[in-house]
Parts: sequence; C-alpha cells; structure tokens
Amino acid sequence: MKKLNNPFVIYGYKGPEYFCDREQETKTLLRALHNERNIVLISPRRIGKTGLIHHAFAEIARTDKDIHCFYMDVNATRNLTEFIHYFAKTVIGKVDNPTQAAYRKITAFFSAFKPTMSFDEMSGIPTFSITVAPNQQEESLKKIFDYLKLSEKRIYIAIDEFQQVAEYPEKGTEALLRSYIQFLPNVYFIFAGSKQHIMADMFLSAKRPFYQSAQIMNLPLIKEEKYLDFANRLFQPNHQNISEDVFHHLYASLDGQTWYLQVVLNRLYEMKETITSDTVDSTIEELVDEQDVAFNSYYESLTDNQAALLSAIAQEKSVSSVTSMEFISKYRLPAPSSISIALTALINREFVYKQDNTYIVYDRFFARWLRKKNARYE
Repeated sequence: MKKLNNPFVIYGYKGPEYFCDREQETKTLLRALHNERNIVLISPRRIGKTGLIHHAFAEIARTDKDIHCFYMDVNATRNLTEFIHYFAKTVIGKVDNPTQAAYRKITAFFSAFKPTMSFDEMSGIPTFSITVAPNQQEESLKKIFDYLKLSEKRIYIAIDEFQQVAEYPEKGTEALLRSYIQFLPNVYFIFAGSKQHIMADMFLSAKRPFYQSAQIMNLPLIKEEKYLDFANRLFQPNHQNISEDVFHHLYASLDGQTWYLQVVLNRLYEMKETITSDTVDSTIEELVDEQDVAFNSYYESLTDNQAALLSAIAQEKSVSSVTSMEFISKYRLPAPSSISIALTALINREFVYKQDNTYIVYDRFFARWLRKKNARYE
C-alpha cells in the first residue's frame, strides 16, 4: 500500500502498520473462528471494534487464502428485506471462481428472485442483487444460506451493529436468523454491536433465540503505554515526539477513546510542531469548535429535561447515580421519575453511555462543548 500522508488513520483500515496494538484481542478473535466458535464483540462506538474486525480479516487473508471473509454494517438497514438485499450483495458470487459457467450457475440457483449482475466500478468484481417480494423473505434468506453451505468453502461473516436486527418491524427475525445460522457447518460469525444493553439481552437472555450461541468478547481501551509507543513510532519520520507526560494529559483528557485520540494525533502530526500539553488542549478546542453547528443542533433537539441531565453529566464527567438527591439538588434537576425518563431517551439516542457502572456523555467532544456552554452561562 502507498505510504499515507498522515499515518494517524481516522476512518477505515489502512493496514497493520497503522493499527495500534489489539494483539491479544486479535488472537482471541482468530482462535474462536478457527475453532468453530461464533463471537459476540461488544464495545461503544469509536473504541475500534470495526478496525479490529478488518485487522483480523487482513491477517486471515495474509495467512490463509482459502478462507472467505465478509463484513456487513447493518446499522442503516431498517427491515428484514433491506438486510436480505445487503446480505445478497455482500456474499453472492464472492465465493465462486469468476467464470461465465459459475455466474450461470448462480443465476439459475437464485432464479426465483430475479438475480441481476453488475460490476463494481473500482474493483471490477461482479455483484449480484436479488428481488425479494414481501412474501419471499424467509425463502430468499434460506436460499442465501443454502448457497453458502453448498459452496463448502470456509467462510467468516462479520455483522456490525447487529443490534439493529432487534429493531426490525418483522417479528421473529432473530429466531429466523438463528434457525439458519446454527446449521451452517462451514460458516462462522462475528456479531458486533455498540449498544451494550441490547446486545447483552440478545445473547445473554434465556428468552432470546441467540442465547448462549456465541463467545462473548468485550473490547477494553488500548493501554496508555502501548498507545504512546505506537504514536511515537509514527511521529518519528515526521521528526516529532510526544513525551510520556504530554501523552498522559491527552489520554486522560479523552478517556483513552481510540477515535478521539486518533483525530487529535492526526492534527498534531499535520502541524509538524513540538507537542506540548498546551498544543494538545488548543487542538482539542479547535476540533470542538469545528463541530459547533452540529452540537448546537444536537442540543436543540433535546427536551428541557434531557438537555439539563446531559449537561449535568457532562459537568461531572461521570455519574454513578443520576437519581441521587445530591446530584439532582446540585444541578437543580426535576424529580427522579422525570430524570429516569430523560436518561432512557438519552441512552436510546446514544447521547449517554453506561461504562463501568457510571454514566458518561458518549461523544467526548460534545461533552467538552457542553461544559464550555455551561461555563458561558454561569
């Protein structure tokens, strides 16, 4: 791969040299798949679960060309039909040799669903899509799984933001997927999700179809010393260095959250200057100010109770009990019942996240914006 202008990657996966640590997590993921275990990967957004999946798949591609790996982010799907269309485009034709005979066989296999073939403009790889009538959902889904099973190839499929399927309007979607997945002898899955409470319920509740069907894996923060070594390795060609004290200040300011650290390090690399704590602070403030319009929009979309609670959590940075009288009194919040309703709404909209039994504002830059906004009006 061509050398990057800036090695601190913010979006996508650009290769192992730009990927920080996760050695143990990668081994755990690869061991589970190798030994025919499905994996449930749970972490908040922007910790690095998607990068970890791509990193593991890149390692598989390097060491075993016979294994086919597929990644799907189903966060944008709103129903089972959209899931099936996405699933079909992701896998159909990708486990076959690129020959006319193979394509004719695929067309015949999916003939009941009017398959069409197109070519990716960038890669030239053929992509198949199918037409799914409302009464053909179960049949079409079964056909895709049958196609994977009949290939007899070893296949790994990562479904990111898997909790989204629990929101589909079609009843029984989880049970339907489970009924097919459990009988695939050659296909293994990574079910990744960022909504901890929903993912935990899907896989740990005895009332749900996926109960105890996969190995649970939580994604911790990357250790500070590992991140410091990684950062300085990438800074070195740029004739820069970040000291242990300054990096600790950066790490603590952003609670060790991978994406936010990467964004700041990306800007520091661009500046080509000596890195100090003041430089770190001014860079973070610049990034927060850049999103002022968006953050204002988020804030204005909240009810009064939601806005008051979110601002209070941001001020405290983390709160163990939002309904304690001490917390309510300090920030002049409404009654505990109203706070509970507001908290549920903020969690569902992913403004607030529960981590280590405390509530925090999900977006670290938004939290700083809220504290800054509150300071202006004190």
